[in-house]
Amino acid sequence: GLFGVPELSCPEGFQEAQDKALQDSERLVQKACSTPPGPETVMIFDQLSDSLCRVADLADFVKVAHPDFAFREAAEEACRSIGTMVEKLNTDVELCQSLRRVLADETVVNSLDPETRRVAELFMFDFEISGIHLDEEKRKKAVDLNVRILDLCNEFLIGTHIPNKIDKHVLPEHIRYNFTAEGNYLQVAGLHADCPDDLVREAAYKIFLHSNAQQLARLEELLASRNSLAQLVGYDTFAHRALQGTMAKTPETVRQFLEKLSEQLSKRTQKDFEMMTKMKMKLNPHNSMLMPWDHPYYSGVLRAERYNIDPGLYCPFFSLGACMEGLNSLFSQLLGISLYAEQTKRGEIWSEDVRKLAVVHETEGLLGYIYCDFFQRPDKPHQDCHFTVRGGRLKENGEYQLPVVVLMLSLPNSARGAPTLLSPGMMENLFHEMGHAMHSMLGRTRYQHVTGTRCATDFAEVPSILMEYFANDYRVVNQFARHYKTGQPLPKNMVSRLCESKKVCAAADMQLQVFYAVLDQIYHGKHPLKKSTTEILKETQEKVYGLPYVHNTAWQLRFSHLVGYGAKYYSYLMSRAVASMVWKQCFAQNPFDRAMGERYRREMLAHGGAKEPMLMVQGMLQKSPSVEDFVDALVSDLDHDFETFIMDS
Repeated sequence: GLFGVPELSCPEGFQEAQDKALQDSERLVQKACSTPPGPETVMIFDQLSDSLCRVADLADFVKVAHPDFAFREAAEEACRSIGTMVEKLNTDVELCQSLRRVLADETVVNSLDPETRRVAELFMFDFEISGIHLDEEKRKKAVDLNVRILDLCNEFLIGTHIPNKIDKHVLPEHIRYNFTAEGNYLQVAGLHADCPDDLVREAAYKIFLHSNAQQLARLEELLASRNSLAQLVGYDTFAHRALQGTMAKTPETVRQFLEKLSEQLSKRTQKDFEMMTKMKMKLNPHNSMLMPWDHPYYSGVLRAERYNIDPGLYCPFFSLGACMEGLNSLFSQLLGISLYAEQTKRGEIWSEDVRKLAVVHETEGLLGYIYCDFFQRPDKPHQDCHFTVRGGRLKENGEYQLPVVVLMLSLPNSARGAPTLLSPGMMENLFHEMGHAMHSMLGRTRYQHVTGTRCATDFAEVPSILMEYFANDYRVVNQFARHYKTGQPLPKNMVSRLCESKKVCAAADMQLQVFYAVLDQIYHGKHPLKKSTTEILKETQEKVYGLPYVHNTAWQLRFSHLVGYGAKYYSYLMSRAVASMVWKQCFAQNPFDRAMGERYRREMLAHGGAKEPMLMVQGMLQKSPSVEDFVDALVSDLDHDFETFIMDS
């Protein structure tokens, strides 16, 4: 069966697995309600969470990645029925009372250790944001809103990817071949950001981002419903609700962080835009005004011209085998951990090119399993991501339930007999995703509810972004980057050039991220919104980003992150700030420092989500960083490295 789950040897097994989980959950609900208040109640809640998550998490992965449609469909159904059950449990008054009795009794609360107490509070928070404290009528309204929001999220997400069609005669003949023809229509399915022809990029931008009444209505209803739900359960705005328990804590802190960052970036961003404008004038003298469709293209041109970093020069040094060796060696030096390839049993994997790795510590033994689903295949989503399939927890019999995760990349399939070669970007993504996997393996908490990456969104990306700093350090890269034919190491100046090239136009790139984050905060802030979402987009784009808004476009209708990262898009920037500080303070001097590696494990990885995120950061940095510190860390990363500058000059 898939992942060694015997029921899942066929799609019908999902029904069996979900029935079993629902039966277990009913038994555990009764047990929770009849147990006297104490730590055991929290334990039962976690078992309940585990029995549902073991099916839901696995199904979450299978529904997007399994090549067999029947499996995907069965998994989708399992997700839906477990989701409904979770909504039901979150509004079960009797179940909530059993937890409330624990938290209301001072003697009991004082007897709980910090982790148990935090887990109890997190479960309570889930009840409260579902409106458990409301009267029956309002509670029903909360459930209905939750269901509606879920549907709107799915519809909006589908809408963000749907191509736009246009009558082919509208476009000049010489650029039509760039788009897929369908009878008299052309399909525009993306922004064609890398196309050297300005006209193609302009057409793609205006057509792909053309406003769509249906998608607009979905977005407006989604934002209004999220706001109604937040207010119904006692928050001012959806952002206030979403930021509970995060590093930032409040929308005010997020606003302050984004404003200060924007201020610090403004001069550099202007400089970047001026450089891009000059480059555009040089290549296209008739039309030199810099437009939003120019930014990604001309920053790439500048990068290539200044540093000659053709990926083809780098790929031969980054074979997949060499990169995996590099990760193995780094983890072994920093954390005493090795990765071993394991044989899989029949039916355990969903595609024959999936590899299973056992993660083994030199003294603690087996920590968990990572399934590597690295290669492109038809119907597989083109995204790099990390899935928790089973969370770690301490079982009732004293054994530890080992975590199981999947790392999904979309690497090209190699030619026969040749190794898979990674571009520098793919290599960095591999390190990034492996950072999540290590968090899952080492966040060995007692409770499954807070294991590994089940932590605040603005902290979750810290371990993965930190790995990017290792991937960009010559001392680390030099340990594994060898030419697959000659065995020659990657020259130091090539690594330096690559790192410096990433700083070209990096201020403008970061400013764009700030603009997206600000937009997300306004959309999830005070309602009713003062203007339409498109007018807010126009105003924010011109004020925060600086490139002109294009009439009749509605970029926000393609902003798929509004679904999974509603009010939290800033998280990526804040996580990067923390990762940057940890790198500079703890690893920049010696990226293989075992004592630092152990401190990192002890202070940041070991707790999963069982400790407040800011306390973990304080433990690692041995000080409490301010918003200004975060901003300084991000901005100082944009400075060019003097040594490389001299070498290259």
